[in-house]
Amino acid sequence: MRYHCAKSFSEAAEIAAGAPGITRFLAGGTDVLVQLRSGLVTPDDLIDLKQIPGVHDISRTPEGGWRIGVAVSGAELGEHAGVKADWPGVVEGMGLVGSTQVQGRATLAGNLCNGSPAADSVPGLVAAEARVTVIGPNGAREVPVEEIPTGPGKTSLGPGELIAAITLPARGAAGGDAYQRFIPRTEMDIAVVGCAVNLTLTGETIAAARVALGAVAPTVILVPEAAAAIVGTALDDAALEALAAAARAAASPISDKRGTAEFRTHVAGVLARRVAQAAYARAKGDTK
Repeated sequence: MRYHCAKSFSEAAEIAAGAPGITRFLAGGTDVLVQLRSGLVTPDDLIDLKQIPGVHDISRTPEGGWRIGVAVSGAELGEHAGVKADWPGVVEGMGLVGSTQVQGRATLAGNLCNGSPAADSVPGLVAAEARVTVIGPNGAREVPVEEIPTGPGKTSLGPGELIAAITLPARGAAGGDAYQRFIPRTEMDIAVVGCAVNLTLTGETIAAARVALGAVAPTVILVPEAAAAIVGTALDDAALEALAAAARAAASPISDKRGTAEFRTHVAGVLARRVAQAAYARAKGDTK
C-alpha cells in the first residue's frame, strides 16, 4: 500500500486519478481503517487529506450558511454553537454516529461517502438541502447531497473525484429541522429507520418543507410527496396523517434480522409524524 499526504485537493485528485488500483481517502478514518484492519478492503493507494488547509474548519458562507470541512469531526460539529443553532437536526444525526471515541474522528463527508442507506447524518443533510463541493481531474462542481449515494456502498463520484466540503444553506427566519431514528437498543446501533424533516413557517403555516428517510431504500431518499402533505398546513392531525401515509408509500425496505419490511414501513410513518412535530416546534422558537 502506498501512503500519500496531499497538500491540496487538486493534488489528491491528481494522485487518485493516476492510481491504477483501489484508492481510499483518509479524513476521519473510522470507516477506512476498520475496513483495512478487517481485510475487507486493502487500498493500493491511501490518500491522507488531513493536512490540506481548511479541512478542519467550520466557516460562514457569504450567503449566511455554513461550510464544513471534510475533516471536521462529529464532536467538533456538536460543539459548534452556530451550526447547532441553525441546523440542530443535522447535528443530531451526526451525533448518533458511533461511540464517544468514534465521534472524535468520524466526519460528515465520510459518513456520506460510505454509502450506507442507514447513515444517520445523511437524512438531515438531504432535508437541509445541503450541497457538497466535488473536486476531480476536471475541476470543481457543486452537487446536492442526495445525488452522492447511488446504492449500498456506492456513490456517484467518478475516478479521481473527492468531496472537498459540505455546505449548509442559510437558515432563514422561522425555520426548524430535526432528525430521529428507531434502533433496537438505546445506543450505538444502526438505524432500522431514520427520518429528517426541515421546514419553514409563515405565521403558523408551513410554507416550505423537505422530508428525507433513511434505511427504507437502497439510498437515503428525499420524499417530495411527504413534504407536499404538510405544506400549506399548520401541521394539524389531518396533515400529520397525510405525511405519515406519504412516508409509508415512499418506503421500499428489505426484511432482515433487524426488522421486517412491514415493520420498517410502519415506523417510517410514525417517525415522520414525530420528527415533523419536533421541527415545527423549533421553527416556532422551541430550542429543545
